[in-house]
Amino acid sequence: MKLLIQIPCYNEAETLPLALADLPRSLPGIDAIEVLVIDDGSQDGTAEVARRLGVDHVVGFSKNQGLANAFMLGIRSCLERGADIIVNTDADNQYVGQDIAKIVEPVLARRADLVIGTRPIQQIDHFSPLKKLLQRLGSRVVAMASGTPVEDAPSGFRAYSRAAAASLNVFSGYTYTLETIVQAGQKNLGIVCVPVRVNPPTRPSRLVRSIASYVFRSVFTLIRILIVYQPFKFLFAVGASAFAAGTAIGLRFLWHFFHDTGEGHVQSLILAAVLLIIGFQTLALAFVADVARVNRRLLEEIQTAQRLGKR
Repeated sequence: MKLLIQIPCYNEAETLPLALADLPRSLPGIDAIEVLVIDDGSQDGTAEVARRLGVDHVVGFSKNQGLANAFMLGIRSCLERGADIIVNTDADNQYVGQDIAKIVEPVLARRADLVIGTRPIQQIDHFSPLKKLLQRLGSRVVAMASGTPVEDAPSGFRAYSRAAAASLNVFSGYTYTLETIVQAGQKNLGIVCVPVRVNPPTRPSRLVRSIASYVFRSVFTLIRILIVYQPFKFLFAVGASAFAAGTAIGLRFLWHFFHDTGEGHVQSLILAAVLLIIGFQTLALAFVADVARVNRRLLEEIQTAQRLGKR
């Protein structure tokens, strides 16, 4: 059983040594542990530091591509190197490396395909009350949207079985955390959440530059994910709402038309017509999008089989 620990990095020359020093060298049930660093176009010599510290594999981009792209490059690279289990952790030493044993155990026991390390959000001192509230609400929204028991959706401390990792595709350029959870729910993967510890912060978060920016980008990302993975439900809800509103306004116009002259209500007729047209077209688009979703699922199954075949 081979475990690869992947660490996406962008200008992490100072913090990477801390993260590497905290990683376990052996685990029960694991025959070999290797570390793979993904250098996302760093300009501070992160790749050189990783090699000097004895990292087994270093891959990356010549130019910064963003966390989501770095994550997926790591997943593909780990699969190509024969990983049976893949653990993703952060280079800023946010998570306690020894807790890798906790998140790997459910995969080893075949109780889960994806394990998410749940941080003690309410006990993290450097998180503001607003951030704690948003983390909790955001995780609940993601749990409902994906139909999964996720408790800490933004957590990047995760363990994937080989099959689960091979099925992943991330289209977002911002972050992989939300999209992979929705994908796991769509594919009925077994998800387990386990409590993990965190270390004191070594630097400010690069994803959360401001609360407003984080909320906007997260909401936009989640909506985009729902359109991609649940197009019929999303578009049907929008189309049905517009069609129902148009019908209601149209019936109101007819009531006035037959009970008085109907004058002064032409605007209602125009609005009803517009809403009915939008509703009908959106409902038709929902069926077309559902066909596209089925085709994408078939292509993903082919891709997963090809990835699993590369060892």
